[in-house]
Amino acid sequence: MKQNDQVYIKLQKHLDNQAVGFPATKTGVEIRILKHIFTPEEAKIASFLSYKVEPLKMIYSRVEHLVESPEELEKIFDRIQKKGGIEFKIKNGKKYYCNAPLIVGMYEFQTDRLTPEFVKDFNDYTSDKNFGIEFLSTKLPQMRTIPVAKSIHPQYNVSTFDEVTTLLKQAEEPFVIIECICRKKKSIEGESCKVTDRKETCLAIGGMAQMTLANDVGRKITRDEAMSIIEQNQKEGLVLQPSNTKKAEFICSCCGCCCGMLDMHKNLPKPLDFWATNFHAIVDNNTCEGCGNCEESCQVGAVSVSEKEQYAVVNLGRCLGCGVCVSNCPTESISLLKKPTEVIPPQTREELIDIIMAGKKGRFGKLMLTGKLFFDAVRTGQTHLLK
Repeated sequence: MKQNDQVYIKLQKHLDNQAVGFPATKTGVEIRILKHIFTPEEAKIASFLSYKVEPLKMIYSRVEHLVESPEELEKIFDRIQKKGGIEFKIKNGKKYYCNAPLIVGMYEFQTDRLTPEFVKDFNDYTSDKNFGIEFLSTKLPQMRTIPVAKSIHPQYNVSTFDEVTTLLKQAEEPFVIIECICRKKKSIEGESCKVTDRKETCLAIGGMAQMTLANDVGRKITRDEAMSIIEQNQKEGLVLQPSNTKKAEFICSCCGCCCGMLDMHKNLPKPLDFWATNFHAIVDNNTCEGCGNCEESCQVGAVSVSEKEQYAVVNLGRCLGCGVCVSNCPTESISLLKKPTEVIPPQTREELIDIIMAGKKGRFGKLMLTGKLFFDAVRTGQTHLLK
């Protein structure tokens, strides 16, 4: 163990006790991730933050033995924040600070700091079983899937939080467009996106946008520009995944070839057990011509054309209800059906994190989840996912 590693181990343990944990691994790759973001001094101070936002003076009362003044602490926070290590929220004109989870949080703010070494460490860490179980253990997912606008039938009473245009109209300014970190990571790995060649597709909104601007990430745009970009994303067949809140703080536009979330979906035996979505696709077998457009456009492999009957079949255990297949069907044979029970997200990201913290699983709960994943893979005949 190196001399400075102890402060990083302390920070790792601290972060693991927050709402979205940061578990240790046998390889210690999580320490290298922390070193990419925090200096030893910054790691020591970050260990005194919480998952809940707090004012500077309250945090200073816990770290005054480490820093000389609140002003010095604020400068340290600004340095960490610019590297994506912590989050802030502005209330009544003042900054409140908190720890950031790795996802959604620290990782997404590495857009301009990605290196081949960090990408390898991130891949190694997020593919570790300990991280996977921790990430899936949250009571609510941090993101959800909403339909592309063209796929929504007028007969449905679509809630405002599931309708992207209304979501953007009601959202708080500012709006910031940022480069998709998942596609940037893929390019570093020598691969390119199969769905779009555009880089700026992900949107930060309100408080999240204020953080990106403070971190010198992305560029500020108008509400109309935000709506235009999201419209283009829908046309290209990207899946809309906003924050799992009524008040939108970000909208990711995702592809199955690059997005880490959709890749995780494809590697789970029963992914909808860990997903938030209020729709699924259905096919009219009488009009479907089996052209395969839906199968080609589906970003999670939930639609296939039956070779025997020559019409499309939707795997309801995998369909996200994103509506991409609907907007790509030339015979209008696919439509979205609203699920009988609507999943209503919390109002804000702060409320979401509080719910996640309140439902945080202990060791027994995680063992139960591990067993569930194993048995689901066996029962669904997807034992190839047991890796």
